Amino acid sequence: MSLRMLFCAIVCLVAGCSSPEDRLEEFYLVLEEGDGAFDLWIRNGTVYNGVDTAGIPADVLIRADSIAYLGEVDSSRIIARRSIDASGKIVTPGFIDAHAHGDPLSAPEFRNFLAMGVTTICLGQDGSSPSETDLGRWMERVDSVQPGVNIAMFAGHGTLRRLSGAGYKENPTEEELEKMQQLLRQALEAGAYGMSTGLEYTPGVYAGEEELLSLAQIVGEANGLIMSHVRNEDDEAIEASLRELLRQGRYCSVHASHLKVVYGKGEARAEDILSLLDSARQASDYLVTADVYPYNASYTGIGIVFPDWAKAPNDYATVRRERRAELLAHLKARVMKRNGPEATLFGTSPFAGKTLQQLSEERGQPFEEVLMDIGPGGASGAYFVMDQSLQARLLADPHVMVSSDGSPTMHHPRGYGSFAKIIEQYVNHHELFSLHEAIRKMSSLTANTIGITDRGVIEAGKKGDLLIFDPGAVRARADFTEPQQLAQGFDYVIVNGKTAIDNGAFREERFGKVLRRTSEK
Repeated sequence: MSLRMLFCAIVCLVAGCSSPEDRLEEFYLVLEEGDGAFDLWIRNGTVYNGVDTAGIPADVLIRADSIAYLGEVDSSRIIARRSIDASGKIVTPGFIDAHAHGDPLSAPEFRNFLAMGVTTICLGQDGSSPSETDLGRWMERVDSVQPGVNIAMFAGHGTLRRLSGAGYKENPTEEELEKMQQLLRQALEAGAYGMSTGLEYTPGVYAGEEELLSLAQIVGEANGLIMSHVRNEDDEAIEASLRELLRQGRYCSVHASHLKVVYGKGEARAEDILSLLDSARQASDYLVTADVYPYNASYTGIGIVFPDWAKAPNDYATVRRERRAELLAHLKARVMKRNGPEATLFGTSPFAGKTLQQLSEERGQPFEEVLMDIGPGGASGAYFVMDQSLQARLLADPHVMVSSDGSPTMHHPRGYGSFAKIIEQYVNHHELFSLHEAIRKMSSLTANTIGITDRGVIEAGKKGDLLIFDPGAVRARADFTEPQQLAQGFDYVIVNGKTAIDNGAFREERFGKVLRRTSEK
């Protein structure tokens, strides 16, 4: 800053310059000092900044990877390498996916996310993160390939168990618990935003209260977040599962991933769950939040219907041979409880696109025998087990943000349509919430929850992750028949100041990076 600029700033501070005109003139003084060129000028759009309740007409100026100015400008005094006319469109923060999947080293493009306006995704979910003792080194490798989107990482609790040697033990040794704590601290120091748990999966299912609370204290010391696939999402078990997570919330902020009530029905049931979370929120010094994806079918491995005693570390071949009748009875009862074999839609080869009922008819076998032959690790699928009115009420809560729980390869439309569907269906059609509230749920709410301090809001100094689009033109094209159809309607998707989608077309270059948690939220 020059002496002249410093003098102007001091004079304005003493004089109490606070009007838009005063601030704009200060801005032009900076430009006149020889730094007046911008990389991108977004003109004539209506800006929804991710926080306020209404859009405002404003221009956005970007220099390098950051927003330099937001407001009215005098075009005769602005020099920009490129301008985009956003007339008739809105400008919003890039969306942040609170819960996503994918491997940025093998498939760094992430076009499915970009196409629905997502510029940042949170990976390392459900207790599973890269199997690396040095997560920071893995982050550096990802930066070297430059992913298509920004990536915020979580350390997976199940991975910590494996790396520490605890594996599938119900009672890790003191040395193994200390190793988990050490690995978690290292991951947090490297920039992870917290720890994820997958307590419905192995090996997370074997974790006890003492173990989880000890790790929660480590997360809290770093101002991090526990993001949890809770132990059981079934109607009769969801409250106990959430209370387990809320006990960890004595030490740090806690977040329920892809919140749902399997088999639950109606808005009143949703109110029960939201009341539990609200009570905990009022009694806590930490955040208590959740995310929801806008589909009524979940997606995971077929192992979800198998008993724990048929999954690792147990030998499945032995279980199948020695406990065959018991296994078949369990599978039949479990599937019927989950709305029957027609409610399971396979998403992986060679069964992709077929329901369990169809596969049973093709093979001429009872569906439980089909499942036994496939085995707990043999396939993944979608499960139509959720109630629309219940899930919509959860989604409408102001403390619940949007996620996809999707990936580029998943045979489920949520990975390609979630964020577009929010605008197309829940704003434009059903009017579950307003446009500005939808934008908040997909940007600033998520950024504040995760601890991403430089994104999620449009204001000077924040990073240039932005969207330009007409809300009425947004379409989620993916469905369960064709689940990998890209969303449409997001004309410009800007990542770190660069246009990743330019007037509806993908650019070959990638502009994302690994984000790293700062010490303060």
